[in-house]
Amino acid sequence: METTIHGCLLSYQWQPVKDKPVILFLHGWGCDGSIYSFIQNAFAEKASVLTVDFPGHGKSGEPPLPWGVGDYAGQILALLDQLSIDRVNIVAHSFGGRVAIHLSAHHPERVDKMVITGGAGIRKPLSEAQKKRQKQFKRMNGFLNSLKKIGFLKKPVEKWQTALRNRYGSPDYIKLSEVMRATFSKVINEDLLPLLPEIQASTLLIWGSADTETPLWMGQQMEKDIPDAGLVVFEGRSHFAFVEEWQRFVLIIKPFLLGGTEA
Repeated sequence: METTIHGCLLSYQWQPVKDKPVILFLHGWGCDGSIYSFIQNAFAEKASVLTVDFPGHGKSGEPPLPWGVGDYAGQILALLDQLSIDRVNIVAHSFGGRVAIHLSAHHPERVDKMVITGGAGIRKPLSEAQKKRQKQFKRMNGFLNSLKKIGFLKKPVEKWQTALRNRYGSPDYIKLSEVMRATFSKVINEDLLPLLPEIQASTLLIWGSADTETPLWMGQQMEKDIPDAGLVVFEGRSHFAFVEEWQRFVLIIKPFLLGGTEA
């Protein structure tokens, strides 16, 4: 299914089941909604399932301008309104956790329960080496931007900037389009830590102890700051702990989201 919201094509799957709770699945950066296919099957006939491909991912289009977390959350909220969905449960991974945090903190009346696994949203402190590297990139890129204003230098400067990004950027960042690079930078520089105490939804946090993308201390911080939260740790598992131990993951979240009688 497709719709256009806030100037952006949004691809989604909607499987309604009458009189059953709605579960909204939000994927991580660089993935798409299909990563939850194995979990969706576990909720067949037990819940109405809504899965999206975030803009810039899967079958969805790119945003018309660089978006922040609030823009992504706003599009999801508009989709819920369009589908006449008043309240949801959320299962979110990584970047999806950012959107879930923003949505549940700003619109608590729309979110009942949340499962966040390897959730992003808390900024990692930079090492001194990272700070130095970041300053070098900004200084050199700023100089190139000033040269770009000279008409005949525009094209060669753009090539130099591409080389600069290839040298300083991560592989994931390098392969993005211009609007998605700006979106990525905007997203990762947002610190959602202040929003955590505003979350009213009962929240289950599931983390891999060996997660290097969103280290375990982030899950522990979320458990501390979200008023009604509990943390389950999958020992030795990575940022994709929910995939690595998907059967265990399903066994844990089903009774949490649906209650004992439905699970």
